[in-house]
Amino acid sequence: MAKEKQNAKTEKEEEGEIIEINESTEELENEGIEISSDVIGVIAGVAVSEIEGVAGMAGSFAGGITEVLSGKKNLAKGIKVDINGQKVKLDINIIVEYGTRIPDIAYKIQKRVKTSVETMTGLSVDEVNVHVQGVNTDSTEAESEEKEEK
Repeated sequence: MAKEKQNAKTEKEEEGEIIEINESTEELENEGIEISSDVIGVIAGVAVSEIEGVAGMAGSFAGGITEVLSGKKNLAKGIKVDINGQKVKLDINIIVEYGTRIPDIAYKIQKRVKTSVETMTGLSVDEVNVHVQGVNTDSTEAESEEKEEK
C-alpha cells in the first residue's frame, strides 16, 4: 500500500478572522509487512483456548503425531487460515465439553477470535467458521464413577 498524504483543512473563527490550518498526515497501515498464516493460527488458537467449554482442538492425525514427537503443543492445531490480501477467513475445529451450549460457545469463539486477530494484525476478519468435531465426555464418566463408589 503506497503512502497516502492527506491534507486536512480546518477553519476556525477567532475574533472575526478565519484562520486556515493545513495538516499533513501519512497513513502507513501494514506497509511492507507480511503476516504468516501460522501466526494468525496461533493467535486464534490462544483466543479459543481461553474460552470455557472448549475441551480442545480437533486436528488431523498427522498433526497429532507431530505434536507427540516434537513434545511441543501446537497452538494452531485445528485451525485453517485463508488470507486474501487484507482479509482473513478462519475455519476452527473444536471439541466441546459435555453439557455446554454449543451455539453460545461458537458465538464466543467467533467474537474473541475476530477481535484478537484484528487487534494484533490489523487485518480484517471476514469469516470465523466454527466446526464442532466432537464432545468430550471424560468428565461426566469420572463423576458417574465417583457416585457409584459411594
